[in-house]
Amino acid sequence: MPHTTVKKLSAPSLHIGLLFSLLILTGCQEPAPPPAKAPPPILQGEQLRFAPNHPQLPLIGLVSATPAQTITVDLPARMVWNEERTQRIYPAFAGRVSAIQADVGQAVNAGSVLAQLASPDFGMAQADTAKARADARLSNKVLQRQREMFDAGIIPRKDLEQAEADGARSLAEVQRAEARTQMYGGAREAASVNQALAISASIKGVVVERNLNPGQEVRPDQSGVGVPPLFVVTDPTTLWVQIDARESEVGTLRPGAPFELIIPTLPGQKFEGRVTAAADYIDPTTRTIKVRGLVANPARLLKAEMLATARIQRNIGPGVLIPSRAVSLLGAKNTVLVQVEAGVFEVREVQLSYQGPHESVVSQGVVAGEQVVSDNMLLLAREFRNAKNDAQPASTAQAKP
Repeated sequence: MPHTTVKKLSAPSLHIGLLFSLLILTGCQEPAPPPAKAPPPILQGEQLRFAPNHPQLPLIGLVSATPAQTITVDLPARMVWNEERTQRIYPAFAGRVSAIQADVGQAVNAGSVLAQLASPDFGMAQADTAKARADARLSNKVLQRQREMFDAGIIPRKDLEQAEADGARSLAEVQRAEARTQMYGGAREAASVNQALAISASIKGVVVERNLNPGQEVRPDQSGVGVPPLFVVTDPTTLWVQIDARESEVGTLRPGAPFELIIPTLPGQKFEGRVTAAADYIDPTTRTIKVRGLVANPARLLKAEMLATARIQRNIGPGVLIPSRAVSLLGAKNTVLVQVEAGVFEVREVQLSYQGPHESVVSQGVVAGEQVVSDNMLLLAREFRNAKNDAQPASTAQAKP
């Protein structure tokens, strides 16, 4: 009996065989049918109709139009010092800074000395005061002698009257010179000329700005627009709010009108203020009206030059409220997409009585309760355009004889 040899397959050959068998079995199977494609929406008149349960319908966001009574308006604002409680101190005389007695953040009272200047000009004012006092004393002595001589019949009345007039002029000169030196920090009864000029605060508050150094030379002509003051003293418990209002908000932002202040750097905190004044002109550059408000700041959280948002509630006329993103500009017309029934949309022209960054008021074209498209408007506009393009050849063919 012949001997038969069985050849054993190697592992790589076995793997190749199994893979080949799997490929054959896979090729014998029928491919899975592709998923059914959703039918495109159709255009009927001016309405676009989607099939029920169309996969694009959940992507279209809808918002119901609501009756408009008041609308929230956000306006840019900026915090500034309350100028009714702020003092900006400039030098009245030329001089050199000899001492600084107050710094930024320090609370001061009315009359507190902030700095000392060595001022020859102020020394001249002190000298004028001393001279006036000396002249007044001499005039008083002359007047006393003239009265004694008049009583003795030695001089005529006109000499006495002349002496009385000289005494009155001397007294007036003393009052003028003393008032000048006292206004700038000189003592009323001081007779010495020390040239020491005191820079003092006239109000109670906090030093919020200091622009001088020891030994610095200052002059009174270094004051005015664009030149910083030596000191700024203010009461920071109240601040002014400069609001840039549009022309449409002028009727709302009248003196006494309330507003809410929102500070981006203080999230979660809101401050209430009231309008105190409004300009009577429109800024030709920004086309806005400057409105000033007052806000309490007892905790001193608000700082000057902070940027803020002034939020007001504006009363508007009849109409409905919709999101501003739901409004599209088609040529020169404002349009919205309205869902007239489930899955059916139409383009509708609207008249706007107000259009803000977040909300708009429709006076004509949409009624309360109707649903307008607010999200994925571009998707729906594209479907409108495709449906019109598909319907164009059919309508052209029907028009031919």
